[in-house]
Amino acid sequence: MTNAWMDVAAGSGALGIGLIVAAFVVVAVLIGAFAFGSRQKRRESPPPRPEEQPRMPDEGPVREVRERREPDEMPRSDERTLPHDMGHQGSRTASGQERPRWDEGSSGSFGSGGPGGR
Repeated sequence: MTNAWMDVAAGSGALGIGLIVAAFVVVAVLIGAFAFGSRQKRRESPPPRPEEQPRMPDEGPVREVRERREPDEMPRSDERTLPHDMGHQGSRTASGQERPRWDEGSSGSFGSGGPGGR
């Protein structure tokens, strides 16, 4: 080793003590976080018991309903209509339930290079 390395090694005593102090700080923060998490966990309500679990309806499992929906008509007025004046805009079952299909000869997606159907 050269003298330069000896000077660096001799001057690193404060650096070594600083690293040890930093390690103790990190360990203390981790222990504190664990203690805080344990306290929070104890405050939570316990998991539901088996008798508190949801039950299947008597008529059996609920099935998915597939239907086409269309929006309700927009209310017409001569005054300016603001969003909060609209209320709930619901939907209703569409008159025709057949699924829309691609037009024959159309590309089916944007930018596919075909002439398109419309």
